[in-house]
Amino acid sequence: MELSKLQTIQLDAIKEVANIGACHAATALSELTGEKVMVNVPEIKINPIEEAFSLVAKPQDAVAGILIYFLGDMTGRTLLMFPQQASFHLTDCLLRRPIGTTAAFTEIEESALKEVSNVLTCAYMNALGDLLGLMVVPSVPSMTVDMASAVLQTVSLDFGADKDMVICIQTEFRFVEKHAVLRGYFMLLPDPDSVDVILKAIHMD
Repeated sequence: MELSKLQTIQLDAIKEVANIGACHAATALSELTGEKVMVNVPEIKINPIEEAFSLVAKPQDAVAGILIYFLGDMTGRTLLMFPQQASFHLTDCLLRRPIGTTAAFTEIEESALKEVSNVLTCAYMNALGDLLGLMVVPSVPSMTVDMASAVLQTVSLDFGADKDMVICIQTEFRFVEKHAVLRGYFMLLPDPDSVDVILKAIHMD
């Protein structure tokens, strides 16, 4: 079954996973940053990858993209994307310094963002795995900071023409003490066979 043909009840099941994953992600961010983090109810969209990217930024805008492959009972890849300014603010929160400190990524900032991206991805994927009773194993994250159009080109080539539909989970994290609201976009692209695995696990095939 194709992602674009999911029914309302199936989308509701995915939204439930997104809600659980977002709550786990907020808890993880609280532990990493040492401050209270609240999360808004995620918004779920299933779009061609080009449309999903347009939700994040304009083609000429800079973004940070972290790509992670996953193996196990289901396979595919995830892409966690932040507008550049949001990625800078998130890095400041992680390194526990004033918002606005980060203006470029050095090895320290990149390492911090990769670490939190891995944690956030695992929060979403573990929520999916726990709900469906499936094992999911993530790869080491790879990170790119570039114009959205360049990141799109790289990822589109990696995905391939026959796998151009993605599940996009838009989530807002509110860092209470810093009065900062950060918006991130978690994109999930399961391999075709894994879409069937997911639907069978929730008895909706």
